[in-house]
Amino acid sequence: MTTYLKSVPTKCSTAKDRAAREAATNELFAARAASSDPVEQQVLLERIVELNLEIARGIAQRFRNRGAETEDLEQVAFLGLMKAATNYRLDAEVPFIGYAVPTIRGEVKRYFRDCAWTVRIPRRLQELQGKISAKLPELEQLLGREPSTAEIAAGLDLEQTEVEQAMAAYGCFTTLSLDRPAEEGGLQLADVVPDEQDSAVSQLETVDMLQPLLEDLGPRDRRILELRFVENWNQSDIGREVGVSQMQVSRLLKRILTDLRQQLTPLPVAA
Repeated sequence: MTTYLKSVPTKCSTAKDRAAREAATNELFAARAASSDPVEQQVLLERIVELNLEIARGIAQRFRNRGAETEDLEQVAFLGLMKAATNYRLDAEVPFIGYAVPTIRGEVKRYFRDCAWTVRIPRRLQELQGKISAKLPELEQLLGREPSTAEIAAGLDLEQTEVEQAMAAYGCFTTLSLDRPAEEGGLQLADVVPDEQDSAVSQLETVDMLQPLLEDLGPRDRRILELRFVENWNQSDIGREVGVSQMQVSRLLKRILTDLRQQLTPLPVAA
C-alpha cells in the first residue's frame, strides 16, 4: 500500500489524478477502519490529510483578500480537513470530497464569524488600556496639555514600550459602521462588502465534488450529460444519438440528476 500511495499525485490537474487520489483516500480509510492499533490509525489519518491538503488549500485561497492572512486561512482549512477525515465513514453514500468540502468551508466561515472581523489583543494590554484611560484626565489637568507616552508611562510606573503597545491597540474593540467611508473617494463599507455568497466559489466547489461522481457513471449516462449540458443538444437529438426515444431521454436525465443531487447532499458536519 505504501509504495502505491507514494505515486498518487497530491496536486491534481486532471480527472484521472483526482480519481487516483480518491481511490487512494478510500484505501487509507479502509485500512484505518480495519486496524485496531490506535498508533496505526493515527498514522493513516495523517496520510489521508496529507493526500488531500490541496483541497483545503484551494478552499482557503478562494477566501483570500477578505481581511484575513492567507496562512491563517490555510491553517483553519487544514483543521477542517482533519475534522472531516476524523469523522468520515466509508459506508457513507457521499465520496470523501463531498463530505470534506462543506466541512472545510464551514470551518473557514466559522473563523470569519468568530475571529476575523475583530482583532483580539492580550488581556494584559486590555488592562493597560483601562489604566491609561483612567490616568489621562489626571495628567492632562496636571500638565495643561495632552501627555506624551513617556509621561503616561512615568505616571503609571510602566515601561514606555508597554504604553505604546496598549495605545496602538486602541479601537480593536469597536466595529466599523457600514456607513463609514472606506476611502477618500466616498465609497462606504457597505458598498465594498458583498451581501451574498461568492457564486464562483460555490461553483468551483461543486465541480470538485461532482468530478468523482461523474467518473462512477456508466458511459451512456456520461454521454447524455455531456450532450445536454456541454454540447447543449436538445432531447430529441440526444435520443437519436444514443438510440432511445425523447421521453426515455427525459426520464434518464431526471434519474441521473436526482442521483447526483442525493450524493452531493452533504452529510451532517460534526461539531
